[in-house]
Amino acid sequence: MSKLRFFILNLIVFRFLKITVFLVLVLELSGQDLLVKRNMQISQVLRDSFPVIRLVSGNQSEEFIAQELFLNYPKTKSYFSEEKSGKPYLNEIFSVSKIRPSDLPPGQKLENPDKVYRVELYNFGMNQSLIGLVDVEKTKVVYFHTFENFQPDIPPHLAALAEDIALSDPDVIKQYGQDLDPLSVRMSSTKTALNRSSCQRSQHLCVAPTFVKNERAMWVIVDLTSLKVVGVKWTEVGKTGPAITERMLQNEKVMTCYCEVENKVSKNGWSFLYTLTRSDGLRVSNISFKGIPLYRDVKTVDWHVSYSNTEGFGYSDAIGCPEYSQAAVVAVEPPVIYPIIENHDTVGFGLSQKYFSEGWPTPCSYNYEQHFEFFNDGSFRPVIGSIGRGCGNDGTYRPVTRISFFSPQMNFYSAQKNKWKKWSMENWALENFPSEYFKNKYLGKFTTGSKSSEIWIEGNRGQFGDGGRGDKAYFYLTKDHPNQDEGTVDLPTIGPCCNLDYKQGPDKFIDPQPEPIENSALVFWYVPQIKNDDRKGNEYCWAESVLENGVFVPKIYPCFSGPKFILK
Repeated sequence: MSKLRFFILNLIVFRFLKITVFLVLVLELSGQDLLVKRNMQISQVLRDSFPVIRLVSGNQSEEFIAQELFLNYPKTKSYFSEEKSGKPYLNEIFSVSKIRPSDLPPGQKLENPDKVYRVELYNFGMNQSLIGLVDVEKTKVVYFHTFENFQPDIPPHLAALAEDIALSDPDVIKQYGQDLDPLSVRMSSTKTALNRSSCQRSQHLCVAPTFVKNERAMWVIVDLTSLKVVGVKWTEVGKTGPAITERMLQNEKVMTCYCEVENKVSKNGWSFLYTLTRSDGLRVSNISFKGIPLYRDVKTVDWHVSYSNTEGFGYSDAIGCPEYSQAAVVAVEPPVIYPIIENHDTVGFGLSQKYFSEGWPTPCSYNYEQHFEFFNDGSFRPVIGSIGRGCGNDGTYRPVTRISFFSPQMNFYSAQKNKWKKWSMENWALENFPSEYFKNKYLGKFTTGSKSSEIWIEGNRGQFGDGGRGDKAYFYLTKDHPNQDEGTVDLPTIGPCCNLDYKQGPDKFIDPQPEPIENSALVFWYVPQIKNDDRKGNEYCWAESVLENGVFVPKIYPCFSGPKFILK
């Protein structure tokens, strides 16, 4: 160990020894629930010069060193207190883990990535996420970024706290009508919202531990900022059989082969890299066709699931790696490459990734799929779908997909009354079929700076043969700055679950001041609106367990979405 590193390490350990001792004492308290411990913890750290609840306890592990270096970083410290009053904000370290390929910002190269850690901090007062990459060998922060009104995935101890708050709330106990079983709780770590509550008005960090009772599910909306229950809602989940035989999670293989490295594919003229992210699903990047670079990267950032158009509650889901990630629905098996066959001909190939939550297809469990379809004619279609069952029979799914392009000289045109209308500023639009389609088929097109190529966007009207019923999507166009992170790194939750308008998350890269986008590098965001249905004969985004040949098997009614990008 170098003298400098030894000096810094000892300085850090000494400076924060009192905090470490305090946290150990709190954790050893007996006879007190988690809420009491949490309040004691907050009271203590707000009196300290560093108002931060740490995740890693005081020791000499690399995770601890990374955490402390990040907290001592001047830019991090500037978010510890309000500038005018000097009063402290409550902060908490949510995650410290070794970096993965999806954590690196554009153009960032590291000499020794094995010694670099990603640190996530959440500022409760400002509803803000701070993310840094820390090189523990060089004892410095090599990347720092703030995300205003973004919330990271919560750590397990906060999920446990939410459960404790829910299980001890008198109104929750009264509404459920019988003893709550702590072992039956679901979705405790998944972020939620509730209109006209502090979750919405004050942009607090909220989750929804959920309890299934017969054919209904009770949602307990827990505000982890104010540490209280702010609402109890019920949804209908219908009848179902038991969960299907527990799936073998191939965690080690998935983590080693697909989360910690990038894999390369060269096939049928296509070339690209792919990797599983913490919470942005499977990311495909550096996509070229016949040597022409087309797409910089494509990924699904969030799953927004709303269960009420009037009361505004639901989940903000994430999909990702099975370990060191708080994604609600995780990859349980490796991705698969498969042929695309139409009319008995192989017209391309696809890359598929499946995600399951425990207990599927019983109520309040989820099953998602991603497909990236590469066609022999240069067309490309990113597909995202829910296989059901979800936590209600009145859900609307709004997955957020991000697509960035290689060309630095792009222009975008939307279809308007069978003509093309050029966009000059960052903007959004709501898909309107058929009146706003060009030739009743295309919702927009990109010119790429090359006279010989354009990319046209074929809207999803249910014509792709996968059972989709059309997307009714919001789409957004934002400028991609080469020296800034416009969402390339693995993102925290970027939007609320339950907004009914264009404010689904990508709007944060537009508002409040849209930028000019002509002849620029661009990012295209796509948010379909998919309504589930459990009516007999009309099932959609739905699944159930049915008895066949004496055993229960899943019967699925998937809903797939996504436009098709056609190379002209």
